[in-house]
Amino acid sequence: MNYIKKIITGTALLGLLLLLTNCNNPQKQESCTFKEAFKGKFLTGVALNARQISGQEPKAIDLVKKHFNSIVAENCMKMEGIHPEEDVYYWDDADAFVEFGEANDMHIVGHTLVWHSQTAPWIFVDENGDDVSREVLIERMKSHIQTIVSRYKGRVDGWDVVNEAIESDGSWRKSKWYKIIGPEFVELAFEFAHEADPGAELYYNDYGVSGRAKCDGIYKMVSNFIEKGIKIDGIGLQGHVNIDAPEVSEMEESIEKLSSLGLDLMITELDMTVLPWPSEEVTADISLDYELSKEYDPYAESLPDSVFREMMNRYTAYFEMFLRHHENISRVTFWGVHDGVSWRNDWPIEGRTDYPLLFDRNYQMKEGVDEILKMAAEMD
Repeated sequence: MNYIKKIITGTALLGLLLLLTNCNNPQKQESCTFKEAFKGKFLTGVALNARQISGQEPKAIDLVKKHFNSIVAENCMKMEGIHPEEDVYYWDDADAFVEFGEANDMHIVGHTLVWHSQTAPWIFVDENGDDVSREVLIERMKSHIQTIVSRYKGRVDGWDVVNEAIESDGSWRKSKWYKIIGPEFVELAFEFAHEADPGAELYYNDYGVSGRAKCDGIYKMVSNFIEKGIKIDGIGLQGHVNIDAPEVSEMEESIEKLSSLGLDLMITELDMTVLPWPSEEVTADISLDYELSKEYDPYAESLPDSVFREMMNRYTAYFEMFLRHHENISRVTFWGVHDGVSWRNDWPIEGRTDYPLLFDRNYQMKEGVDEILKMAAEMD
């Protein structure tokens, strides 16, 4: 859906004045929440993990209820968990995730229907372990998508239908989906999802979109879908960034180009690693795996103030840019509630201590976040 920016009059104006008062008064910062500060600009979302969904981390859930108005399933709707065998579906976590979103009147995003990673191996092979035919894989993909989407028809607001189908050079990722079906697997996935729930929003989601070649490849693919009349409502630009890359201006250029397609853009999976990066390429490819060493885990005890300030300045610069483009951005979603549960602690090197989010391990909003919220609240 395209989020309509309403004219503020009457009681709405009074509400804005109260919000500004809270966001600018240090004694009332606890009243200045993400969802209040960014109201009228874009939704603020967060990924929930299975422990949180099942009620094992109540303090995290309290933060989610207070600050966010959109949630996305971090792992419980990925194929390896929800559909581990051909005739087996595991619904408990996904059901609880959707029920939580409904109970708290949140925008609910399902993630992800088709991806090259965290799939269930059975889907690509026959009883002898050989690759299945194109026709068989299409039918299996259709059944997988439509079983899940139909179960939550009218309840899940939007789906990350396909995740990460384009490489950094703009070419097609040579995944099993691509090798067996061909590039048509992406448009087929969108068609199957639309058939299962015509009212749900459908998104394409990818990382590294600040790269020019990758952005161009996504633009070309989505333009082709639009020309063919295939329903696609938005593009998710994953925000897995490093403390020194990419440049904010690079992501802004991609936002400007992709917004010309007339679709909603979402900043998805936002986090910022402050740790040394062990690869020459800034990526979110979860297959990367390196050995733990002190060189790559320098802040195991605490984060130096200078690094923290650098991180917060960079977060502020990103949000200033997001706000300038808020008419084309419908949602900004963090990939995790707080530092302690971030995947960045274990990827691409397991066992590190990272500080990538805006709430710390004690569930406290970090110093300087209030400046970002005030900036948002004060924007006309």
